[in-house]
Amino acid sequence: MGDLHHHEERNETRLERADRNFNELLQELRVTQTGVQILFAFLLTLAFTPRFPSLDLFQRTTYVVTLLLSVLAATLFTAPAALHRRLFQQGAKPQVVKASSHLAEIGLGVLALALSGSVLLVVDVATGRAGGIAAGATTLVVCAGLWALIPHLMQGSADDED
Repeated sequence: MGDLHHHEERNETRLERADRNFNELLQELRVTQTGVQILFAFLLTLAFTPRFPSLDLFQRTTYVVTLLLSVLAATLFTAPAALHRRLFQQGAKPQVVKASSHLAEIGLGVLALALSGSVLLVVDVATGRAGGIAAGATTLVVCAGLWALIPHLMQGSADDED
């Protein structure tokens, strides 16, 4: 995330770079965390709707797995703040940035699964199993394309320019 892996020439120390990278990471996490919180709140309310008891085993399993994935994503996206707080002023900022970046990347993968599960569940209830599976799979492919494939391709082209 940010410029952790590719360093442009800047007139900054290792610690200044770590501070800048951590601030960029926090900005990225603010965006993702809001989405996860909305998804989690949506999922929490579903169990208390009148229609919930009529869900079949597949739908209930999808619901529980998706709820747990959204909790895991929220935990992964908040872990950098906890890590920073625990290691604050201990000279570990570069390590905090590196670990936090990895946690955020894993969080994006888990979020993609949680979003896909949510779409699968809602479309399955609204239109049927085949539509739900197709919509969930499409969501996963779109997330993978936008969050993994495009950055990978852009990284390759940036490396070619160096």
